[in-house]
Amino acid sequence: QGHLSRFLAFGLGLSVTAVEGDSRLVGLAERFDQELLRELAKAQARGNRGGLPPPQHHHHAPQDPRARASLCPRAPRHVAGRLDPQAPGQEFLLPPAPGPAPAARNPLGGPGEGERVLLTGLHACGDLSVALLRHFARSPRVAAVTSVACCYMKLSTRHEPAGPGHPAPGYPLSAWVAGLPGHALSYRAREAACHALEEYAGRLGRDSDCLRIHCYRAVLETLIRTADPSKKRLGVQTVKKAHALSFPEYARLGLPRVGLDPSAVPLDSEPVGAMLRQQHKVVAFFTLVLLLAPLVETLILLDRLLYLREQGFQCALVPLFDPQFSPRNLVLVAARAPLDTVLSGLDEDSSEDEDTASGTAEPPGQGQS
Repeated sequence: QGHLSRFLAFGLGLSVTAVEGDSRLVGLAERFDQELLRELAKAQARGNRGGLPPPQHHHHAPQDPRARASLCPRAPRHVAGRLDPQAPGQEFLLPPAPGPAPAARNPLGGPGEGERVLLTGLHACGDLSVALLRHFARSPRVAAVTSVACCYMKLSTRHEPAGPGHPAPGYPLSAWVAGLPGHALSYRAREAACHALEEYAGRLGRDSDCLRIHCYRAVLETLIRTADPSKKRLGVQTVKKAHALSFPEYARLGLPRVGLDPSAVPLDSEPVGAMLRQQHKVVAFFTLVLLLAPLVETLILLDRLLYLREQGFQCALVPLFDPQFSPRNLVLVAARAPLDTVLSGLDEDSSEDEDTASGTAEPPGQGQS
């Protein structure tokens, strides 16, 4: 819906092109942009009438004069399209799938066109993060890339190919990791790496009611497989506030989402009750899985860093903020120019944030660094 793009364009004064595969979301992002422009116009009018003082800027604000303007009327440009992880940089966009559509304009421009650009993806899902790295490596016009990944279970692997036209796996990327014996990561391991270890530790400490959802999901999975053994890893859509429901209420919402009739499944039987009484075992198992999650995520992210270094680029993994704010706190940064100056400035900013928040300076990104 363009939240990152909106911040980069209006907040930092950058020229931004946002790529989104769902044309409906493109329309929604453009609507949000227009709503913000109207609010900014109203604020500007009130400021002119009231003689308001100039806005105060955060100490992180760029020194670019464009970014110091109180209002930035330049909205991001939104493009409906999808990235092809295998195509060279000049073939950056494909039409939205499915169905025929005119070729989308390449935001990198044609030969001899355009400025150098930064590619960035916040929570870019599965192979989309990989596509950003490959386009950075192949297109000289891309000066730098910043990547915050998510949904590692959706990565294509050598054991789970991406499909026709996409032979190269999303993991492993680097020759070094590909040469490690036993480097393969199962779907379950990659899925576990997406969970929030820090948040879960808080739930355990509080003995939160939210913990029962893990047992609910395990029992539902058992019932689904009993009813239809072919149904595995269906990705049942999350039931909101499931912990506040009884299990039969939860199951009646979940079963239709996988094509099963709740009335044909015994939800109040003694076997179901016996499984629900095993909640403590499910929680213990899930806790053990989460203890390994940072290890899996580290392997995936170091594989990407090594891939870029094998291509000759300077790069770094930066624990940018507290993982309790968002568990995906590790940012992969790479550039065609030295990174030392940029990263040293980032360290100074992190220390200032710690001083402001607590009066003491501690290393940033505690938990998953």
